[in-house]
Amino acid sequence: MPDVASLIWGFLFGCVGMGLFIYGKKQAVLMPLVCGAALMIYPWFVTKAIWVVVVGVLLTALPYFIRL
Repeated sequence: MPDVASLIWGFLFGCVGMGLFIYGKKQAVLMPLVCGAALMIYPWFVTKAIWVVVVGVLLTALPYFIRL
């Protein structure tokens, strides 16, 4: 059962993921599109708040370091 912190962080990273997904789709860039989709989906499977934050930060930063 997820706690309140993981739900809030999951919602926040889901919103960031939606923005990245829309940006990647409009610009036809693969990395933001994939990371955006992953950011919207992964909170369903990760229940610990610390892991939601760690994975969310990594997926958010990934498109800035890897350009495809």
